[in-house]
This record gives sequence, C-alpha cells and structure tokens, in this order.
Amino acid sequence: MSDMSLPYKKGVRACEQNIINEHYYRVNILNDVIDFQLAELDNRFLDDSLELFVLSATLDPRDNFVAFRSEDVCNLALKFYLENFTSSDLSTLDMECGFFVADILADPRFVNTSSVSDLSWQLVESRKFAFFPMIYRLICLVLTLPISTATTERVFSSMNIIKSRLRNKMEDDFLDDLMVLYVEKEFADSVDNDSVIQEFEVNGTRSKTRRVQFR
Repeated sequence: MSDMSLPYKKGVRACEQNIINEHYYRVNILNDVIDFQLAELDNRFLDDSLELFVLSATLDPRDNFVAFRSEDVCNLALKFYLENFTSSDLSTLDMECGFFVADILADPRFVNTSSVSDLSWQLVESRKFAFFPMIYRLICLVLTLPISTATTERVFSSMNIIKSRLRNKMEDDFLDDLMVLYVEKEFADSVDNDSVIQEFEVNGTRSKTRRVQFR
C-alpha cells in the first residue's frame, strides 16, 4: 500500500482534483460502496418489513428496556398482527404496557434477560405471562419473525449457489431436491450413505427396473 498522504495519480480526473490517496479511498471509494449497499438494502427490504423490524425492537429487554415504548407495542399489534387481537385485546395490551416494565425490572429473576426469547422463557418460568397475556402473545408472534425471514433468505441464497450459470438448464424438481438438501444441511448430514443405498436397493427390487448394483 502506498503512502496515504501522497497525491493520488491514477486517472486524469483525480489528478485535476488534486486529491491524496487517503481522500480517494475514504471518500470516493467508500461512499460508492455505501451507496451501493444502501441501494441493495432498499431493494431487498420493503418499507413494511423495515417498520416491522423497528417496532419489534421495542420488546428488546436489554439495558433495562430502554427501547420499550407503549405506542410502539400497540402499533406493532395494530399494524401487523391485527388478526390475532380483538379491539378488547388491544385495550388490554395498552393497559398492560403501563405496568409491564416496572413489574419486570422489580423482579430479580429477569436481571440477566438479554433477548426477546429469554424474556419469553422467563415470563413462562415466573408465571408472569398470566399477568401480561397480551404482551406475551405479541412476544410469541414476534419470535416467529426471525425464523420465517431467515429461512426465506437461506432459500434464495442457496438457489443462487446451486443454479449457477453452468447449471441453468436444471429441471425444477431436481432444483427443489437440491435446495432442500442444501438448506437442511444438518438433517442431510445425519443420514448415512448406507441407509440411502439400502433404500435405493429396496425400491429397485420392487420396481425391477434398476440396472446398477450399488454394492
């Protein structure tokens, strides 16, 4: 790496601007990369998805529920989980928000709670889910979010890896099978080769059409 304080000499335009190497890499290159990443994020995540993530963060128990806002909790239920709450439930949820944080912080059993899943588990262990049923219901609904989004992202990523430029003529059924094996790697690794060969041999014996002997 050349001296960052030296003038940047690659390109006529850069020389005309009289910039140094540090300015080129910290400003010109870095800003372009950030703009590209922001554009990718805007294309990948819709406004509704971003709002869902932001509102869900209000249930984060870290730093003594510093992010907790009653209006965010109610908006989260109203905008994204309306089918799971009646008008009476929403009123109860709003009332529970007024006592929830103070009650949880006063209980030493919640001292080491650091995530929404820990909060859900501790609410069950302490039986406090019975005192805050609407908040507990909302927490359970929010906990399904990372699973669904992560699984979708993994499927799209695996599709880009499996169906490459050299495999662009792959049939859909074959692609589906390969994607299941790729996404569920842990399960696929637990299946040994002998059991797979045995299954093929049994099916081949039944159909009497298999021409290759595996062993």
